[in-house]
Amino acid sequence: MPETSASAPPAAGALSPRLRVLAAAALFSCGGAAVKAVHLTAWQVASFRSSIATLVFLLLLPEARRRPTPRVLGIGAIYASTMILFVQANKLTTAASTIFLQATAPLWVVLLSPWLLGERIRSRDIAYMAVLAVGLGCFFIGVDPVSTTAPRPLLGNLLAALSGLTWALTIMGLRALGRDGSAGGGWGPASALWGSIFAAVGCLPMALPVGPTTARDWWILSFLGVFQIALAYIFLLRGIARVPAVEASLLLLLEPVLNPVWAWIVHGERPGVWSLLGGAILLSATLVKTWLDARITPSPSAH
Repeated sequence: MPETSASAPPAAGALSPRLRVLAAAALFSCGGAAVKAVHLTAWQVASFRSSIATLVFLLLLPEARRRPTPRVLGIGAIYASTMILFVQANKLTTAASTIFLQATAPLWVVLLSPWLLGERIRSRDIAYMAVLAVGLGCFFIGVDPVSTTAPRPLLGNLLAALSGLTWALTIMGLRALGRDGSAGGGWGPASALWGSIFAAVGCLPMALPVGPTTARDWWILSFLGVFQIALAYIFLLRGIARVPAVEASLLLLLEPVLNPVWAWIVHGERPGVWSLLGGAILLSATLVKTWLDARITPSPSAH
């Protein structure tokens, strides 16, 4: 797509996939507060919300029923790990720490994309990685105090950091699928379906037996499965095939902006100073890099 003048509106072909990725981020952002609101174990939440998401994928994405390839199953397994780690971390540490640490995904994307996607690392990418590493360190210099909604913050932080790596691998895997064809109409839906299946089945042995539950718990689980996973992922699939891997991971940073807000409104959860500092460093660095990339890098053609 040729460069447009400052007064010209963005081309629909370039804007539409990015809006879909942002819509996915907005739905993903509800996860922290919702997971903490369910009075079930992390294994149960991870298994049951993924079971619900599986049904939605089968209903809304008939193309996901294709016989999977080993590559699709591998991406599905990585995505399942991300979903499980996200729930486990949210049950152990603050929603802010969980999502900020998962938001280190761009660090891993930039670091690994030359080997996995053949994308070149630029000098500004190296500076960006260094700043993200500083932000990441803040979460382990000063761990949030133990609280009702964050009973084991250090372990939760470690799991959340690991989820940043697995989320980056998921993003790069989807991008690789998109190069073979549209991720929304190709193998992306199948990877989402199998990710939910793997998470649901993998967590089920630890999720049983199920103790007393309330209708509220199941309503929240249904919201998580239908909206926070399935519909959010469908939006992501429809957008990510035409958005570069690094840029997609940056657009998804709307999620860490909103996630702690919902946790504060619903649970009154207040992250510690070091977590806020680390999050501020991560988000500020990402915003600066996004602005620089928009000014320096020519827009790719959208075909």
